[in-house]
Amino acid sequence: MPSFKPVIALTRGLEILRVVNEQQQTSVGALHKATGLDKATIVRMLETLEHEGYVMRDADRALYAPTGRVLVLSQGYDQHLWIGSVADPFLQEFRKQIGWPSDVALFDRDAMIVVQTTREPGSMLLSRKPGFRFPLLATSLGRAYLAFLPEEQREAVVSELAKNPEHWNDLARNRKKLNRLLSDTRSRGYAFTDDAYSREVFNDAMWAIGAPIMQGDQVFASINIMMLRRAVAVEDGIKQFAEPLRQTAARIAKALVTQKGGKA
Repeated sequence: MPSFKPVIALTRGLEILRVVNEQQQTSVGALHKATGLDKATIVRMLETLEHEGYVMRDADRALYAPTGRVLVLSQGYDQHLWIGSVADPFLQEFRKQIGWPSDVALFDRDAMIVVQTTREPGSMLLSRKPGFRFPLLATSLGRAYLAFLPEEQREAVVSELAKNPEHWNDLARNRKKLNRLLSDTRSRGYAFTDDAYSREVFNDAMWAIGAPIMQGDQVFASINIMMLRRAVAVEDGIKQFAEPLRQTAARIAKALVTQKGGKA
């Protein structure tokens, strides 16, 4: 149990910094929509972050952007670099094999974070670089990761997600529905992106299939394939790509275990 209650001001400031970093350029109004915080609080947080050098303000356009100083906050964390570097040659080979882009993502407290991708800038409606965070329960990457976690770990993650009011976490508060979805995912060996998420984020133009990168009961990360609906129907995509996806995930997991053993 923690010794003290969380410092609310710090919690809010970190949330603002996270969203500014994700959106790259944003306004007070956009931050209000993303966080639900009142605008006066947001302005105070932004001015504090600007004073500390983490955010800069474009006065002419009333926009805020992260500065290079935010990179200092990640210097102690390198697991994403290791997994991304190990996965990259397999991802590049996989892209040539199937013709569609893939991402590898890690679990990051309450979301998934891209650590490596074969998406090309400006392609596939949306280009997401390593470091992009997205909902765990709404995406094929998140669902594939969560479904294959050992039960105790899975329950701990879901319990934390249930406390988060973000609408993509509603599923964590409906355990019967979530357990059924995760059970189906384990039976198939792969997960799908939530239809509502696809409509909201991709205007229903894309769909994805995801699989865990795991060995034994250890889940390292997850990998997906992103496809255009007009080019590949779901049934056809499953027939063509589900098994190659699982095979690529297994190859990455084996390489991670081998390299991890070599470091020990």
